Amino acid sequence: MKVVLFCGGSGMRLRGYADDVPKPMVTIGTRPILWHLMKYYAHFGHKDFIICLGYKGNVIKDYFLHYDESVSNDFVWSQGGKNVQYLNRDMDDWTITFVETGANTNIGQRFKAIEPYVKGEEMFLANYGDGLSDLPLPAMLDTFRMSNAVASLLLVQPTGSFDIVHTDPAGSVREICPLTRTDIWINGGFFVMRNEIFCHIGPGEELVREPFQRLIDKQALMAYKYTGFWQCMDTFKDKQHLEELNLNAAPWKVWNHVTADNSNRLELVSAGR
Repeated sequence: MKVVLFCGGSGMRLRGYADDVPKPMVTIGTRPILWHLMKYYAHFGHKDFIICLGYKGNVIKDYFLHYDESVSNDFVWSQGGKNVQYLNRDMDDWTITFVETGANTNIGQRFKAIEPYVKGEEMFLANYGDGLSDLPLPAMLDTFRMSNAVASLLLVQPTGSFDIVHTDPAGSVREICPLTRTDIWINGGFFVMRNEIFCHIGPGEELVREPFQRLIDKQALMAYKYTGFWQCMDTFKDKQHLEELNLNAAPWKVWNHVTADNSNRLELVSAGR
């Protein structure tokens, strides 16, 4: 199944660190977050990628054109460096299509631009390109396949240390609770789509605004709630948190371990057409 990755963002809230690279190329450990995300999809057998380029897209192109396997793989060095034998490789069987979709284009229009590259595909995956999860992807796909929905999006609970404060009409505080203990869910940026989605995107429209509202009106949008690990990289603090996790458990590295937490559940926003 093809995977569409939106990689046109500049990472404004990472300024000072990511001035010279597009947001998906900000590193976690020795590899960019884009690489971690692609490894996640490849683990589940989805190795045909379409990268929507935008801000400094040449940086992404150059990274893969000059990809260094030695950074993340063991190898045997011999004959004074004339012979390098890799004991394992990252992406020998990957296919990556690089598509220039505009420096200042919104995600809906980047998505529309790659329509020719998924022509004939009944279903495909899409991702914002700046968040990681240990989501059991096959479970999300199975529930979507059994529906008549045009699209499905991952819902997660927001991370962070903010508190929600409830007051009465007079302004007295009734309750203070952590954001993570509320019934608030946000778009986690992992999508499954049927090709029909392109019929619902008009000129200039953002993906989850007008197009998704049309799907809701037609009862053709699903939401998949997941309470396991999910973390986006919007700020430098988010990057630091992911760096710390990378030194230890790194939950998103499903290619290194079997995910034990399958405690996910599906909420149908609307599925019939």
